[in-house]
Amino acid sequence: MTDTAPDTSAARQPRPAAGHRLDVTHVDGDVYEVDVRGHRLLVDQPVDAGGTDIAPTPVELFAASLATCVAFYAGRYLRRHGLPREGLRVRSEFTMATDRPARVDSVRVVVVPPPELPARRYAAMLAVVSHCTVHNTLHEPPGVRIEVET
Repeated sequence: MTDTAPDTSAARQPRPAAGHRLDVTHVDGDVYEVDVRGHRLLVDQPVDAGGTDIAPTPVELFAASLATCVAFYAGRYLRRHGLPREGLRVRSEFTMATDRPARVDSVRVVVVPPPELPARRYAAMLAVVSHCTVHNTLHEPPGVRIEVET
């Protein structure tokens, strides 16, 4: 009789992800409405790019997504340690690539902690916010498939 290790391949398989959906609908010109679970927001383009500049661009929302995810994780860190979130701010800056394809070249995210956060906790908070879901996704990009419905 031979000893065999238990089959753990199923345990290594990722769990099926819950599906999420959002819908984007043309409004006018370069303006689109995004519906996310009944929450609605608009996107547009700046005037110099042919839009009316009534809303952020999709790329600005991309950078905002990262910044707000970092802010959320920072806020949760503060709450978990009994520290106030008042005064917490996150700033995001990005540059576009100068070559093709069109894309964001770099993003800088700066966390401005509340004044009550002791300096000895900065490194721990940085470690936490560096693992926010959006940041993790940028480091482990998802598969993306774009289709035209027929």
